[in-house]
Amino acid sequence: MNSKSKSHKSSKNSRRSNDIFWGYFFIAPTLLGLLIFYIFPVVQTFFYSFTEWGDFGDYSWSGFENYKNMMDDPEIWQSFKNTLIYAFVMVPISIAISIFVAVLLNQKIKGLTVYRTLYFLPVVTMPAAVGMIWKWLYNSDYGIINQVLEWFSINGPNWLTDPNWVLISIIAVGIWSVIGTNMVILLSGLQGIPKTLYEAASLDGAGVQYMFFRITLPLLSPTIFFVAVISFISAFQVFDFIFMMVSPTNPAIDNAQSVIYLFYHYAFVIGDKGLAAAIAFILFMFILILTIIQFRLQKKWVHYE
Repeated sequence: MNSKSKSHKSSKNSRRSNDIFWGYFFIAPTLLGLLIFYIFPVVQTFFYSFTEWGDFGDYSWSGFENYKNMMDDPEIWQSFKNTLIYAFVMVPISIAISIFVAVLLNQKIKGLTVYRTLYFLPVVTMPAAVGMIWKWLYNSDYGIINQVLEWFSINGPNWLTDPNWVLISIIAVGIWSVIGTNMVILLSGLQGIPKTLYEAASLDGAGVQYMFFRITLPLLSPTIFFVAVISFISAFQVFDFIFMMVSPTNPAIDNAQSVIYLFYHYAFVIGDKGLAAAIAFILFMFILILTIIQFRLQKKWVHYE
């Protein structure tokens, strides 16, 4: 190998090393934030799940005691059941409604900007404020919902104190609160579908229903998949609405509290941070496994063509 070839190879390696250095340099802030605010807390939570905490912040190693207590605690099982029902009912319904709304708002109609703004308002409203407003709406004595039902001679239930209705009430609020976010994401996906496909299908005599199921849904499936993933992650972490709408002394609290609500109760009310860490880590693993399953199943129904 002559000196010219060696010089060229050395220069190429130098440029490659330089590119690698600047690449890591630019991603360093994001990587550092990821390590400090995400990876380290997960590792720390996993460690704390094997500890027992005292009254003054001191802790001792307890092994698998917290996980054993979780398995024997019916309240924790009930909270996981409530969270599963909330997630697997709220997410599909909210996505279906969001698709319907997004398709409607993708049309050329009068006042389109106003409608989009109205649907997006819950997104920019604080969850605490949303919870307070809905708590007032659900009030069994002077709430608007029961007042409207009385016009039709219907006795409205105790929405937030009846164990049979409290979770349904929270699910309804959850659906209402996420439609705006889902709608915006789905609307961006709809606007990415070429109009020529609809024009060609129309010329071939295809109806609206045929075009929706044969063109819109398949080409919108990547966006629907993204919405489903983030919606499930968010649903399993529901806390604000329950905290604001259902008080700890509420007789229906057992049928309403989620895993995160129970985590808050053990960590900050009772002070059992070890058990709270175990609950949080199990929830983290459950969400991780569910997300992996969703990514595995996407090959069967998501079309990236």
